[in-house]
Amino acid sequence: MGREEWLRSFCERIGVDPPTPAEEEQLLELAAVAAHSSERPAAPLACWAAGKTGRSPDELRDIARAVNPT
Repeated sequence: MGREEWLRSFCERIGVDPPTPAEEEQLLELAAVAAHSSERPAAPLACWAAGKTGRSPDELRDIARAVNPT
């Protein structure tokens, strides 16, 4: 099963719409920032925390970048 199919199925089961292509890109960037600014496990944990906020993926990505500016 590919990423998109898995994600669609997962989102359906938890009752949310899957991310748009733009949101997906922003969320993957958020995960990359977290993983490369800290330890890799920070990526899924940051995405979990981000999901609890109700903020947009682009805002969350920018906040993650501000945590450890380069």
